[in-house]
Amino acid sequence: MEQKIKALLSRIVHPESGRNIVESGMVEHIDAGEGRVTVTLRFEKARDPFAVKIKRQVEEAIARELSLDREHVAVIVREAAPKAAPAASQHTFTGGIGKVLAVASGKGGVGKSTVTANLALTLRNMGYRVGILDADIYGPSQPKMFGVEGYLPDAERIDGEDCILPADAMGIKLMSIGFFIKPSDALIWRDAMATNALRQMIHQTKWGGLDFLLVDLPPGTGGVHLAVISELKVTGAVIVSTPQQVAVADVRRGVEMFRADKIEIPVVGIIENMAWFTPKELPENRYYIFGHGGARAFAEQNDVPFLGDIPIVQSVMDGSEEGRPAAGTDPAVESLYRSIAEKVVENMAKTC
Repeated sequence: MEQKIKALLSRIVHPESGRNIVESGMVEHIDAGEGRVTVTLRFEKARDPFAVKIKRQVEEAIARELSLDREHVAVIVREAAPKAAPAASQHTFTGGIGKVLAVASGKGGVGKSTVTANLALTLRNMGYRVGILDADIYGPSQPKMFGVEGYLPDAERIDGEDCILPADAMGIKLMSIGFFIKPSDALIWRDAMATNALRQMIHQTKWGGLDFLLVDLPPGTGGVHLAVISELKVTGAVIVSTPQQVAVADVRRGVEMFRADKIEIPVVGIIENMAWFTPKELPENRYYIFGHGGARAFAEQNDVPFLGDIPIVQSVMDGSEEGRPAAGTDPAVESLYRSIAEKVVENMAKTC
């Protein structure tokens, strides 16, 4: 069985070396028996940009050829220890990024990722070159939002440096930790591991020229937020909230984080999401399911621009589920977001 698996794996080639992974000695160990296969791969360098792609290829090839379920195939990746280097020497592919907009929320469940996706598409419709960095390390949702859950980033070498190719989804350049893990995987990482993965995505992604990079942050405040702020020159931040007081109370922490000494990132505005619901059969009615105007009132009382409110719209939910955000397909939704996007652009221009 081991020889059969080796023959199978000899068809997989490392893109950089041009040699198959068996011939090059990358297949360190194979354990096959009782309906399970475990393969250990050893890469010669730390953070090899092709490691995830090759791991996935090995899993798929063994499962397909041996008629095994994917959960019965385990691939262990071992990499060389990273060489210590001063942070100043780190190469980055962020030089072509214009403005960086952090999209944050005080708590989860307010639709921050949905707002990020639709705002990005609206900016694209306005003629801007847009990218999204899905920095929600523990709950990445942008791959599903854009229907690219199966995307496996390739890599290429530019001027002696490895870079990762982002997904191109509806004209948006998209990078997410979700591309590197199975949807069923639970990330049990210490903060240092999460921030290291985030730094790699920031600096090694081939962003090219962008007018706006939207960063979809995790809920709350924490290490990931500080990592983004330290690794990217964030131009401004948008806070997403729902109307009810329990959500608005958490907005204050988000605003204070960006306004804190040594951070001092302008909050370009607050968006009130899920502001009301209007049934199609009763177009004149508004039902304020989550309260009324809490985020707007907070913005007015705390000298923060209010960007607008987004009602609960069926097409927004359907678009997120189907992998096509509604701002790219529903003119009514795009109109709602365009009003907000225009204010974002205007307010960010004032911060430069």
